[in-house]
Amino acid sequence: MARITRQNDDTTFDCAEDDTILRAALRAGIGMPYSCNTGSCGNCRFELKEGAVEHLREDPPAWSERDLKRNRYLGCQAAPRGDCVVKFRAMDDYVPPHRPAIRKATLRAVTKITRDISDFAFEIEGDAAFEPGQYALLHVPGVDGGRAYSMSNLGEDGTWRFMIKDMPGGAATDWLFAAEPGAELVIDGPYGTAYLRPDVPRDIVLMAGGSGLSPMVSIARAALKHGLLDDRKLHLFYGCRDEPDLFDTDMLGDDLLARITCTPALSEPGTGAAWTGATGYLHDVVRDHMGEALAECEIYFAGPAVMAAAIQKMAHEAGVPMDRLHFDEFY
Repeated sequence: MARITRQNDDTTFDCAEDDTILRAALRAGIGMPYSCNTGSCGNCRFELKEGAVEHLREDPPAWSERDLKRNRYLGCQAAPRGDCVVKFRAMDDYVPPHRPAIRKATLRAVTKITRDISDFAFEIEGDAAFEPGQYALLHVPGVDGGRAYSMSNLGEDGTWRFMIKDMPGGAATDWLFAAEPGAELVIDGPYGTAYLRPDVPRDIVLMAGGSGLSPMVSIARAALKHGLLDDRKLHLFYGCRDEPDLFDTDMLGDDLLARITCTPALSEPGTGAAWTGATGYLHDVVRDHMGEALAECEIYFAGPAVMAAAIQKMAHEAGVPMDRLHFDEFY
């Protein structure tokens, strides 16, 4: 067990041998900035003042030679090799509402959602509480490192459900899509800051691409449960390529469907297809459907990096303040 001291204010916290400085800080209730948790975004960068660390990923995308020269490392990848003194700015926005923990999980059921997305239900050991919109790191047997997937449910029954896309040749998804009920793995979480803000009285816009549907469904279900839809509107937009990629809205339940607007959009509907719904890229569809009202909404989104970048640009041009955009940066 290494002792980590934050030079800024001499705060200390423990970090287990197989843990990272970011996750150990969050487990201690310290608001270290982060987003992706997989070495891609760079938001958890810190300066190493004393001691030694080793990155779990040999070449994380967000780390450069310039960082190395400045003795800067990524908190989500940096495992301490003894006691360390580090420097980073802690922020209240990143203090976890539920401190993440490593726990065992057992697969209970798999439900097909689209032609290549399935919902995996895991029974969680210990406290299953999380905020709607958060994610966890799944550590699949035989695969190095955790994979980030967002929960689709509310955790009330002691399970965490994940809508996961089958990626041919993907080490984690190959295992997951071949697993049978009863299979076990390790889950670390919850993580993420793009969770529902129930106290914000604005209408809600949810935008999902592919398996980004998972956290948006969780948020929509929480909005219904907590009565948020009594005094505000919720618009759910789902973007995919063609009709076989669409999900059956019945899975949302009649109570939720009766209270929200659900708009699917196809970017590449098949030639000769009878599709009569929205077409085009998701950000364009949302802009056209919402118009000037978008700037007055609270916006949550999840999906591929290209989609996320396009949504941010569209929202900026539409006059949406940045503090009304909620997303975790996955690449």
